[in-house]
Amino acid sequence: MASKPQVSTLGELKESNYKVVPVREELRNNLINKIKAEEEVFPGIIGFENTVIPQLENALLSGQDIILLGERGQAKSRLIRGLVNLLDPYIPVVMGCEINDDPYKPVCYGCREKAVELREDLPVDWITPSDRYSEKLATPDISIADLIGEIDPIKIAEGRYLGDELAIHFGLVPRTNRGIFCINELPDLSERIQVGLFNLMEERDVQIKGYRVQLPLDVYVVSTANPEDYTNRGRIVTPLKDRYGSQIHTHYPQTLEQEIFIMDQERSKFPDEETLVIPQFMKEVLAEVTYQARSSREINQRSGVSVRASIANYETMLSNSVRRTIRQGQEISCPRVSDLQYIMASLSGKIELETFEEGSEGRLMEDLIKRAVIEIFTKYFSDANLDEIVDSFDIGNTALTGSDEPSKNYPGMLDKISGLSGAVAVLTDDRRPEIVASAIEFILEGLHLSRRLNCERTPVGNVYRR
Repeated sequence: MASKPQVSTLGELKESNYKVVPVREELRNNLINKIKAEEEVFPGIIGFENTVIPQLENALLSGQDIILLGERGQAKSRLIRGLVNLLDPYIPVVMGCEINDDPYKPVCYGCREKAVELREDLPVDWITPSDRYSEKLATPDISIADLIGEIDPIKIAEGRYLGDELAIHFGLVPRTNRGIFCINELPDLSERIQVGLFNLMEERDVQIKGYRVQLPLDVYVVSTANPEDYTNRGRIVTPLKDRYGSQIHTHYPQTLEQEIFIMDQERSKFPDEETLVIPQFMKEVLAEVTYQARSSREINQRSGVSVRASIANYETMLSNSVRRTIRQGQEISCPRVSDLQYIMASLSGKIELETFEEGSEGRLMEDLIKRAVIEIFTKYFSDANLDEIVDSFDIGNTALTGSDEPSKNYPGMLDKISGLSGAVAVLTDDRRPEIVASAIEFILEGLHLSRRLNCERTPVGNVYRR
């Protein structure tokens, strides 16, 4: 990051030939520079490269205010916060000003008076992008005073008049002057408060308590909303919606690879994870669980199934693997299919059922896991001949698996069950017991769900037989 300029007065600022540009022009210029330099504009945002981000860049190049529409967990807030990276490292403001006034053209009464009095000696400060971003979660109890401002009774008690601009306590929007203001979940804002934003969106000024306070603000306004909120909790009044230049729809990851990348990127990480080994097929199963949930008729798709579900499930599965490693004194943590039963705790809070019957939630989540396992199993073994494994069970072989089953018990199955070693080789070349155990459980459960092996669920574990 660039170092803070040493300019401290208006006179020095003029001598430096610094040019103040509106925030929209600033965002546009910096976006153009990033595109020319082939830099990533929104780092950490996956899956929007050919859909959402081009639309967002077009809106920025046009200087349009934006509203992002999408279900929960579609990175709407992250996208908006990423706009901060398009702001200049430092901009000058009148020192001590509550609304980040431009030293060349101050708009608040106090700064205008200072400018007349001090002229070239007007003190200048420099603020960073983080000082120029404000975010407000919309709730029905938000008032105009919170957003715009109100007359401060304390200042009145100190002797100021009601019509005096210096008696105003500025709200969040004026305090974000020359920056980015975000309203999350816009439909939750009461309609009368939405009407109060009309002037801000169109004329770029605000009115406070009916007094003629002309305060032309330079604010870039962005909002988020769930499309279903128009009917469920509230709505965006049409004149306000009309004032947004671009309405951009977000979406969930469109491929398993994108979902997995986000899972890996966003999960909680700890310093002692050097012994954690995560097979690719287990990542794919976890991601597929979410994909199955997003297409299930039993789940309310209007509320969506967030990527947060994938992340939380991922963390839970890994945690159970770590717990087993600690209890059994193993050296390596490797998740297995038998660990998936524990993700019900993390998944249950992330989905909404269309109809609720006692026990239906647990049954549904079990079905989601089974469908995910068989889907990924088919992907790996659609062309593989697994008859040799099945034949081995025909002669009386059985296999015991389970979350608490020690990993050291699994490698012996490779010699006992013909064809199993070759099937494991399709999944991994790693022959450490923990990884072999994970591969064997996946294969056996896949064969069971393909109706080629029977499985008895017991308190001790899963017993596979023919």
